[in-house]
Amino acid sequence: KPPVVVPGSGNNIVVNPCQRGNPILECVRNVGKEFGDILADYQVGRTTGVLFLRHVARNWRRTAVSHRHISLRYHRLHPEYIHQRIEKLVQAYTLRVLLLMCDVSEHQEPIRELTKICLINNMTIMVAWNAEEAGFYLSTYKQFENKPPDLIKERVDKTYDAMLRTALTSISKVNKTDVETLRTSFGSFAEIAQASSEQLQKLPGVGQLKARRIQDAFRKPFRNNATSSLSAQLLTTHLSQANTGKGKQKESDPPGTSAAAAPQASGQVSPPPREPSPVWDLELDLNSPS
Repeated sequence: KPPVVVPGSGNNIVVNPCQRGNPILECVRNVGKEFGDILADYQVGRTTGVLFLRHVARNWRRTAVSHRHISLRYHRLHPEYIHQRIEKLVQAYTLRVLLLMCDVSEHQEPIRELTKICLINNMTIMVAWNAEEAGFYLSTYKQFENKPPDLIKERVDKTYDAMLRTALTSISKVNKTDVETLRTSFGSFAEIAQASSEQLQKLPGVGQLKARRIQDAFRKPFRNNATSSLSAQLLTTHLSQANTGKGKQKESDPPGTSAAAAPQASGQVSPPPREPSPVWDLELDLNSPS
C-alpha cells in the first residue's frame, strides 16, 4: 500500500486513504495522485475538497462503506452519514464539492434531497453517471486550479458592428436582419437615431409598428415617469374636486351671510371672553396661614 503522507502543495490530487480501491482512481488521468491525511475524500486544490458519494444498484456485491461507496439503500437507512461527513469538514475548504455518481433508475428524489443538503451547507453538487465521468471531473478540477475564469466568462465582441447589433436588437421586434438593413441604409448609429418614420417604413421588413418602436427608443426618455405622472394627475383631480365643492357651497349661501353670522341669525349670543387670571405669587402662597 502507498504510504500516507502529509498533503503537499504540488500538482497531485491528494486522496484520502479510505478511497483505496475506488474504481474512479483509475479514471483520473493527466494529473498525479498521492495519499494524504485529509478531511475530504479528494483534495483537488489548496482550497477545494471533494466528498464522494455513490448511488449504486442493489445487486452490487462489493462492500460499500469501507470505500465510501454508499449505496442508495445504505443512504436511506443511514441518512445521517453524509451529515457527519459534512460536519467534519467544518470550514476547511473554500469550495466544497459533493461528487455524486449515480447508476440507478429511480434517482430523482435522492438527488433532490442531496441538492437541498448541499444548498444548506454551502456545497456544490456534481452528478456523474459513471466512473469515467467522475474521474474526469476530479482531473478537471485539478487542472483548472490556477487558471483564470476566462473560459466560462461571457465573450463580448467589442467591434462596432457587434455593439450596434446588441444595441438595436434590444428594441422590441428588431432582429439581426433589421439591424443589417438599418446599417446598410443609414450607415451609422447617429443616422438611424435621426431617421424619420417615413424613412424607416420604406425599408424592407420595417412596418409602421416597428418604425414607431425604433423612434420611441431614441426619442422617449429613458426613465419611466408613468407612476409619478399618475400620482400628479390624481392629486390635480383631487384638488380640482375640492375647489369645485367649495365653490358650490359658496353659491348655495345667500349673499351677505357667513358662518360667523349664523349664530346671530339664530338668536344666540356668544358669551364674553373670560377675564385673565391674576399673576400667581409663589411666596405669598407659601407664607399664607394654613
